[in-house]
Amino acid sequence: MLECYTTTMDIIVNIIVSILTAYLALTNSLATGVQYMIDSFVETEESAEMPAETLESIPSFASSIPDILLRSNEYQQAALVGATAGLSESGTNDPLSSIVNIFCTFTTEHSIRTTTGTGFFIDSDGIIMTNAHIAQFLLLEKTDAFGDAKCTVRIGSPAVARYEAELLYISPTWVQENAALIDDAAPMGTGERDYALLYISGDVEAWPLPARFPALPFDSDLLPTSVREAKVIAAGYPAKDLIEQGSAAALRGRTAATTISELYTFGSNYADVFSVRGSDVGAQGSSGGPIVNESGAVIGMIATRGDDEVDGVGSLRAITLSHINRSMKEESGFTLEENLGGDLAFRAKVFADTMSPFLLSILEGEQ
Repeated sequence: MLECYTTTMDIIVNIIVSILTAYLALTNSLATGVQYMIDSFVETEESAEMPAETLESIPSFASSIPDILLRSNEYQQAALVGATAGLSESGTNDPLSSIVNIFCTFTTEHSIRTTTGTGFFIDSDGIIMTNAHIAQFLLLEKTDAFGDAKCTVRIGSPAVARYEAELLYISPTWVQENAALIDDAAPMGTGERDYALLYISGDVEAWPLPARFPALPFDSDLLPTSVREAKVIAAGYPAKDLIEQGSAAALRGRTAATTISELYTFGSNYADVFSVRGSDVGAQGSSGGPIVNESGAVIGMIATRGDDEVDGVGSLRAITLSHINRSMKEESGFTLEENLGGDLAFRAKVFADTMSPFLLSILEGEQ
């Protein structure tokens, strides 16, 4: 649990802070003797009726889409029930009240790897959107074949452990392409299809859960070219304070005003990724945080750091909600909105039962 980390790991973290700080300047991923990792993946964005040649292209790995979810009758039935249940009302337009810190540990006989990332409530029933490279640890909680994985949802500033969560959805395409990198000390990637959904399953102190969570509205429409230079708000839990102070208790949620600078495509003929100019939010740990437009709706999710030479220190890249919506439909047969509803506990169990063998088979070289 978190308390174990803050007493045992703080000693180690204090020793390696100087190493991490130097390493942060060189790579999107942090890793040392204890494999202290802070998110390091990227994705692209999409744009309404814009031909692909007007967009900068990012190489795509999605040449083949696994049909593991489409072939699972149990998953399709569970998802179909959810799709007819409808979307619960969103609860806030304030990104800071909606974001959460997702803190995971992955322990083996030889190492302890910790990951800190961001997520945000996308549905007031307690559904959180975050990156797949963060949520993969919840998938690993279902098996001890690769160590002991444990994740806690933390809220507030400074962040404190508050909720337990279950995995509701993770991109099977991302799993297929990245599962072999789980044990890498410094995993890298473009961030393509780097998305997942969690749901709050309990309170760490066994208190009753809120009737509604502070969810942000979202816009999954295709983005037009005119979105360039648009004003947006970025939100997340950048790990700068954790690195400087050597304690997970130092993590604080932050928001920053910035602007969209460029659009990118994974060859989809749409903008799948956009870059935003530098801000205080632009650091490892903020992956999984929302990018909110002037209307208060989420249009993208932070996936990786950007190009600081072009967009200033603390620049970011975010995958669009339209990319997530379109890709999720392709993988599961259901849109993002249709995947937000129904009996969440049952759907999470069905998803885990479907995906865990799939993940294990990849790691064991069977696919």
